[in-house]
Amino acid sequence: MFRMVTDTFYAAPQITVSDVADAADAGFSMIINNRPEDESADQTPGSEIAAAAAAAGLEYVAIPVTHAGFAEWQVTAMAEALDKGDGKVLAYCRSGTRSTFLWALARASRGAHPATLAEKASDAGYDLSPVTAMMDMLRGRAS
Repeated sequence: MFRMVTDTFYAAPQITVSDVADAADAGFSMIINNRPEDESADQTPGSEIAAAAAAAGLEYVAIPVTHAGFAEWQVTAMAEALDKGDGKVLAYCRSGTRSTFLWALARASRGAHPATLAEKASDAGYDLSPVTAMMDMLRGRAS
């Protein structure tokens, strides 16, 4: 369920409270919720994931992303969360795709090469082509 994108970043579809305990047992230190509240009736509310994360000693960060796309504040918030993450980070949304896109945009904003990011994402089963131009732009700003 948790797809390894890098040694320290994993993406997942919607997680449950019991998945938080699994994440803690697997050595994660932070959970990032990229899903907006009430996106679908079957999702576990972020407040329940946050409470389970706190109980398990994990940091929890909410950076909701809708299907409308990515804003600069979201990229910045993700980059800052990843920068301060101490250990493995698990990010989730409905399928893991938005989380992986946001990870790639955040890393590109810190100077990572889009081709390297695309390769890592592809190895985890995610296609970054919809955000390639945005990664190029963000990397250009970081240089």
